[in-house]
Amino acid sequence: MSLRPFLFLTLALAVTMADLRPEGPGWGPAAAWADDDDDDDGDDDDDDDAPVRRRQAPPPAARVAPLPVRAPNEVIARGLSAEDLQILRDAGFRVLRSVTLASGEPLHRLRKPDRMSMAAARAMVREVGSASAADFNHFYRPGNAEAACSGADCLARQMIAWPAETSGCGGPVRIGMVDTGLNADHAVLKNARIRVHRIDPGKGLEQSDALHGTAVASLLVGRPDSRTPGLVPDAELVAVDAFYKQRKDERADAFALVEALDYLTRQQVDIVNLSLAGPPNDALARQIALMAGQDIVLVAAAGNGGPSAKPAFPAAYEQVIAVTAVDRRAQVYRRANRGGHIDLAAPGVNVWTAASISGARTKTGTSFAAPFVTAAAALILQSEPGLAAAEVRSRLQQDARDLGKAGQDEIFGHGLIQPAACRG
Repeated sequence: MSLRPFLFLTLALAVTMADLRPEGPGWGPAAAWADDDDDDDGDDDDDDDAPVRRRQAPPPAARVAPLPVRAPNEVIARGLSAEDLQILRDAGFRVLRSVTLASGEPLHRLRKPDRMSMAAARAMVREVGSASAADFNHFYRPGNAEAACSGADCLARQMIAWPAETSGCGGPVRIGMVDTGLNADHAVLKNARIRVHRIDPGKGLEQSDALHGTAVASLLVGRPDSRTPGLVPDAELVAVDAFYKQRKDERADAFALVEALDYLTRQQVDIVNLSLAGPPNDALARQIALMAGQDIVLVAAAGNGGPSAKPAFPAAYEQVIAVTAVDRRAQVYRRANRGGHIDLAAPGVNVWTAASISGARTKTGTSFAAPFVTAAAALILQSEPGLAAAEVRSRLQQDARDLGKAGQDEIFGHGLIQPAACRG
């Protein structure tokens, strides 16, 4: 009789029952990696070199409870063998959901035994040996913005000289996006080539709103003659809603995010837009690496945790193009993340885009800067289908207008995105 199950149980019981947080300082639930600006205090007038005005802290009773960084009691694993899955079941783990990914690997969402700590549960899943990646079921969040449009702040296209006509650059590409739900019946998206796929959030969970996803989709493929014309309106958009609402918290967990990205891989998309952010996750990292290996261009919002925040993911993964936001004066958005992983800057302060039900308004945050880079990558691939993802990235960096310090820097990356001229 094999002693492996007993050895694993011994390992689990030897670990303290406290729920350890290996993410470390800065990775707690209070970090606002993806929350886009929802105020209208005139971000374009902010001066990053000016003294910071300190605001009086609210009394304890008025403070908002921090958002959770991961699902309680859950571990996700890729590649578990049937034998090792049975070992985990014998140890008290319960399978909540399982899918088979395009790579052939199974992906399991597991509930840990009640008396086992989170750290011990993850360690045990990793120790069984067959798992190619195992981690907590982290949460990823989109941003939400509500602001009024005024004057030149609405002119993001003119700022980067976006071409009025993009259909002459060759055949349209297939763009994927993972976001909240979207209103495909919105007048701005009428006649757009959109397919919407929803990941089942599970019983008792509320469907995500259409606010964020509609805004991002309209930036990409909005009707050319509408108030918010899309940057590449002829492109095909495959939109995956991986989010759900838990009270007022709108989020996608790592399991759903991997499932959504795997779906887009199966749909053979050329580019993926990820206007979301959260902590690093081993299962997500493996999915990103697999997609990059298939020459899928990956673009993600840098996050809005502020200048001192830790890097947000998936933007901070090496294979992903990380996008920060700037205002009409090419000044960085005051809440944008910074770091050596930042690749490019794009308009993201008071960007005019579609509202969730009808009409339009402005949005602010790195979520709304990312589609400009996604669209610029689409123009390159329209002219040169089959171009390697690494070459697309290199072209975008070379064509960018340098901002800030000479060369790449931690604030603007390689600089402000510039659409490439048609090469066909």
